[in-house]
Amino acid sequence: MNTNEKIKKRYNRIASYFDLLQKPMGTSGFDKWRKKLIEQVNGKTLEVGVGTGKNLRFYNRDIDLTAIDFSKNMLEKAKAKYRKELPMANFMEMDVENLDFEDNTFDTVVTSCVFCSVPNPIKGLQEIKRVLKPNGQLIMLEHVRSNGKILGALMDWFNFIPLNIIGDNINRKTGENLRKAGFTDIEEVKLWKDVVKFFNVKNDFLKP
Repeated sequence: MNTNEKIKKRYNRIASYFDLLQKPMGTSGFDKWRKKLIEQVNGKTLEVGVGTGKNLRFYNRDIDLTAIDFSKNMLEKAKAKYRKELPMANFMEMDVENLDFEDNTFDTVVTSCVFCSVPNPIKGLQEIKRVLKPNGQLIMLEHVRSNGKILGALMDWFNFIPLNIIGDNINRKTGENLRKAGFTDIEEVKLWKDVVKFFNVKNDFLKP
């Protein structure tokens, strides 16, 4: 079983109680940040790693939204909760590392707390870049490795715990991975220390 399949299996297993596990994040500012993230959405939109639908209540009802997740069980939870509230949304089981969309399809791509668990984050970001329209936007709410000497070292040291439980890396360098994937127009906004951030990214590959 490859890494992708192992992580998918873990998320399928915890889907029934995932919302309970995530409940503390709702009281720690994440709901406020999720709302602010979705307020930036415009046009034809792809949400990657929709999970059980933590962001979905913040979208406008008439949004042209495609929501994907590689966990069938997580996706079914999201669909059951929000299919009536978002009648135009399309829910699809799909892996960000292998997106089944044409080039230049979306105006906006959204991720939140997703790229900690993508096995090959650079490949996933390259796929997002491919399906974004020229000058389209990638907006991300992600936790990343701290640049602080002590905190960063602690995150490296303890990474094996969430990684082995649910496949979640707490020491991802997402800004660096964005650049490796070919993005250059990247704005990082610190939300909590230098660990939780907004990434506002333009798909600028057609600029001279």
